Amino acid sequence: MSPDPAPGGAMLAQQRQAIIAERVRRDGAVRVSELVAEFGVSDMTIRRDLEQLAERGLVAKVHGGATAVDIGATDEPGFAAKSVQQKAEKEAIARAAAGLVKPATAIALSGGTTTWTLAHHLLSVPSLTVVTNSVPVADVFYRSGRADQTVILTGGIRTPSDALVGPFATASLATINVDALFLGVHGFSVRAGFTTPNIAESETDRAMVAAARRLIVLADHTKWEMVGIRTIAELTDADVLVSDSGLPEPSRADLREHVGELIVAEA
Repeated sequence: MSPDPAPGGAMLAQQRQAIIAERVRRDGAVRVSELVAEFGVSDMTIRRDLEQLAERGLVAKVHGGATAVDIGATDEPGFAAKSVQQKAEKEAIARAAAGLVKPATAIALSGGTTTWTLAHHLLSVPSLTVVTNSVPVADVFYRSGRADQTVILTGGIRTPSDALVGPFATASLATINVDALFLGVHGFSVRAGFTTPNIAESETDRAMVAAARRLIVLADHTKWEMVGIRTIAELTDADVLVSDSGLPEPSRADLREHVGELIVAEA
């Protein structure tokens, strides 16, 4: 079935690329010739789409098309690499999640580029206390200089994603209680739950989950069915899951049966 066109008859490049990325993830590969026929655009346009998707790490270019990126259960991209991926989706998720934060509350933010994006949206929330194991997240609040916001950064060993993990980080969370945890994840699925490729980070994330009254997970649609080596929490543990409009409708139905509430943000 051909995709629905954007208003005005022409599909935007961003919409077309999102569909192509989803197709590659689902089918494992696409051919330029097939995409040209399906979308009714030039060979050059499709090749440009594939180049941009490859630059974002979403596909691997091959002769005549593209294939899925081989992501292992322990592969962990760095913070800089992840920060340029799905920027519009993460922004939409962050805006929606920020609406769940009330003034004068204590929250925890895990490591990750989506929680880092959320941090920027929380700078206007008065009397907020933030516990985090993310160096970039802490830096967002430190640079704002608000006297009525308190930031607690755990100690620990730094990961490729700029999170602090290990026994020092986990121990520092053992006696802390927060109103809500905003958790970024590597992947999520019905079978494996919310996962990470870093075993040490999973222990610290689990300590955060235990310290929070509510678990709010932030995960864009590309992380659906991606599985890291260690489970942080089951889907049923999430009070709220915030994802984006790229999440397929059948997947939304599956998730609504497991999480407390599913919020789909329009990217």
